[in-house]
This record gives sequence, C-alpha cells and structure tokens, in this order.
Amino acid sequence: MEKRDVMGRDMVKRDWVGVLSAIVTAAMVLGVAPALAQKYPDKPVRMIIPFAPGGGTDVLARFLSSKLSEGLGVSLVIENRGGAGGTLGTEVAARSAPDGYTVLFTSASHSFNASLYSKLNYDSLKDFAPVTLVALVPHLLVVHPSLPVKNVKELVSLARRRPGEVFYASGGSGSSVHLAAVLFTTTAKVEMTHVPYKGGGPAMIGVMAGEASVMFPTMQSALPHVKSGRLRALAISTATRSPAVPDIPTVAESGVPGYDATGWYGMLTPAGTPQAAINRLHAETVKILTAPDFKARLAAEGAVAVGNTPAQFDKFIRDETAKWAKIIRDLKLRVD
Repeated sequence: MEKRDVMGRDMVKRDWVGVLSAIVTAAMVLGVAPALAQKYPDKPVRMIIPFAPGGGTDVLARFLSSKLSEGLGVSLVIENRGGAGGTLGTEVAARSAPDGYTVLFTSASHSFNASLYSKLNYDSLKDFAPVTLVALVPHLLVVHPSLPVKNVKELVSLARRRPGEVFYASGGSGSSVHLAAVLFTTTAKVEMTHVPYKGGGPAMIGVMAGEASVMFPTMQSALPHVKSGRLRALAISTATRSPAVPDIPTVAESGVPGYDATGWYGMLTPAGTPQAAINRLHAETVKILTAPDFKARLAAEGAVAVGNTPAQFDKFIRDETAKWAKIIRDLKLRVD
C-alpha cells in the first residue's frame, strides 16, 4: 500500500509539474507576442507595384505610401515590377518571404488574370493574404483631341464606318484598362485595334502623342490631362455618374446600355504573413483612408476610399474573380 501511495504521489507531482510548465510557457508566449507586435516594423517595408510608373495604380500607391510611412515609422520602398498585365510583379510578391516586409499594391487586374492566362506561376487567391480594399475608381473613356468625335455615339459610328482603323491603348494585355476597352468594343459591337504599352503611364503618353486615339484610363490618372485639354473625356465607365465630374455621362447612358466597369485598388501580403503584421498594416492604412483630407482628395479624382477588413476584402476579391471569370469566358478572351 505504501509503495502504491508513493507512486501515486509521484504521478500527481509530475502532472502538476507539467501543468505549471504549460502555464509558464503560455505566459511567456503571451508576453512575447505583444512585444513582437510592437516591434513591427523595425526596418523598411517593400511595396511592389506590378505596373510601370505613371499609371493609376502607381499614382495612388505613391500617394498612400508617403502617409503610410509616417504611420509605420519606417520607409516604404516602392518597387515597380510592370509587365504581362501585372502578373510579373504579382509573382514576385507571391514568392517573397511572408514576414510582413513585402506588400503588394495592386488593381482590379488581380481578379481576372487567373481567367485570362492559361498558366500563372501563382494562385491569386491562395498565395496572398488580403489587407484592405483601398479604393473603388471609375475609368474614363478618353480620346485624343484630333479624333473627330465629341461623344460615345459618334465614336461608335466612326468605329463602325472604319472597322479596325481606330486604335485604342492600354497598359498591357490583360490590364484593367484593356478589359474595360474590350468590354466596350464587345458591348457596343465595334471593332477597334488594341495597342498595348508597358504600363498605364506609357499608354497615356502614347495617346496624348497621337500614337493611339482611344483609351480607358482610371479617372485619377486621366483627369489632369482632360483638364489641360490634352485629352477629351467622352464618358465614365461606371453605372452611375461621378460627383467629381457630374457633367460627364456614363457609357451606358450614352448609347451602350449595360456597360459597367469599375476599377479598384487594394493591398495584399504574401500568404503566411503574421497576423500581427497584417493587423498593423490594416490599422495604419485605414487611419489614412478615413482621414477627411485623404478622402476629399480621392473624391476629387472620382475615387471612393474604402478601407474594409481583411475578411471583407477577401470576399470582395473572390466575388470579383467569379464575376470576371464569367465575362472573360463569355467573351472568349485569352492572353498568353
């Protein structure tokens, strides 16, 4: 009996030692976690923009990054990796270390590239952890001032009289600017010739130089050139008019019913990024997006600041991916 009692006491003692050890370990982890969260970031954060400098994505990313750098207390290093409709830079981001020090600032092209390309070296949904939807933005249908059209109906009429002779520019095959134009030619039943450039900025320069006559750039990148007279705006791409340019009609109300193409910008990190880092990036970005001066600046350019949660942004991307997959399939589009 005495031997069994001793053994029982030893077992109880070992059990309590194990419990106490677990409690101490948990306390240490809980104590360290906030410390780690407080230390992030402690070095510069790289922001990859999968497009060339000068386009709508680049313009907004740089404006946001200067504010975000202040909030995070470290530098944000901008890295433009344009090419292949944003897929090259996106792949670089997908393959980066998931440590919180690489951020992808991308556009609506992220939601339809999986349907446009037969093979991508990354998964648009599985290889990224969403941070937040930064903004929704319309495209503007603009033309070079020398093109003899003043509205959408005249452009459609000209394109039908001269099929294939009207050239439209984009920041590359598969970009959101390209898809907005393809949706227009299909919906309006016209034939125009695509001239792809290596980024939205170069494409805009090409249109202003008269190398191409038509383009669907994002509103914030196009408005300065419209106001200066270097481009003529015919219509806005969204289903409703924008308060920023209330006198510019929608494409749909201008003779192409059913047309609607809304662009967006958002921030993602490589899948596996620590939640503490995502939370910090999200919190600092939302602070910027909800600031009255930042919202007013975006509104003046026709964009709507969002700043939703990572979960909400994840659902948004999945919904957009499904929507564009159907459109791309119906239009039989493919970029390779």
